[in-house]
Amino acid sequence: MHMRLQFRSPEKLVLVICFFWWPMVESQVSNPLPKPARALDATLQDYAYRAFIRPRTGIPFDGIVPPYLTGIKISAMRLRSGSLYRRGVETFKEFKLPVGLREQPYVERLVLVYQNLGNWSTTYYSLPGYIYLAPVLGLLAYNGSDLSASNLPELDLWASEEAITIKFGKVSPIPVGSVAKCAWFDLNGQVNFTKLLSGNVCSTTEQGHFSIVAESAVPPVPVPPAPPESAPPKHTPTTRKNNEARIWGIIGSVTGGTALLVLLALFILWAWRYNKRKRMRELERAADAGEALRMTRIGSMRAPFALATRTMPNFESDFGA
Repeated sequence: MHMRLQFRSPEKLVLVICFFWWPMVESQVSNPLPKPARALDATLQDYAYRAFIRPRTGIPFDGIVPPYLTGIKISAMRLRSGSLYRRGVETFKEFKLPVGLREQPYVERLVLVYQNLGNWSTTYYSLPGYIYLAPVLGLLAYNGSDLSASNLPELDLWASEEAITIKFGKVSPIPVGSVAKCAWFDLNGQVNFTKLLSGNVCSTTEQGHFSIVAESAVPPVPVPPAPPESAPPKHTPTTRKNNEARIWGIIGSVTGGTALLVLLALFILWAWRYNKRKRMRELERAADAGEALRMTRIGSMRAPFALATRTMPNFESDFGA
């Protein structure tokens, strides 16, 4: 059964062609928007597996990310499960894998996918209240039996004997008053903080994403401004003269007060002596107011003398019985 479409005008034909052709063009030229972290892991797993052109066991192969994820670095390493458990991996980028690593479910071959999110760290792993001192690094394990597979689920990888260590290379300076910590994001998106070891090393017993963070500086609570203090007086010539006049005024007051006290003391002493002399004169006048004595000359001196006795003495025989 055939359908014949008849178009009476060329404008309608152009519109129909654009209607069917535009979605195809848009899907080819538009860049996907940033995806959640789990979707990013699936995309990076697919592009990391594409690096196995000639796969060799135990050799890391760096992959190439799509243009819209420029800045992210990936690498993949294929290993035998038994060899990984017995020997570990001395160096896989920043990771050191010890002996005793186990995966669940068990697979004969597995692939470790390394991620360095670079400047995309805060986009996919936002951590309010903290600043990143190093990029987010990821280590995830997948089944390695089919290297052309995509959208593979992660294996459950953990360390049964020693811890996995991550030695970060470039680390930003720690803000003043803050403490650097290791941040571990598990596959469920939960973040856990652990102590940062010397040499910018973090340790873990499970796979996931890791970084070094520090608490961001909290803006200080605004404090009401203190009342302005009076500025100390400037030593201008006028002020200096006023100070000197004040000092001399104090000295003059002290000197005048001392002189006044001295004069008051002298006045009291003079008044006491004056009263004493006045009293002596009064006593002398009182003495002179009695009977006057005649004066006589004895040699070259004048001395008072009495003419006769005022009261004649009476003898006892003159009083009759």
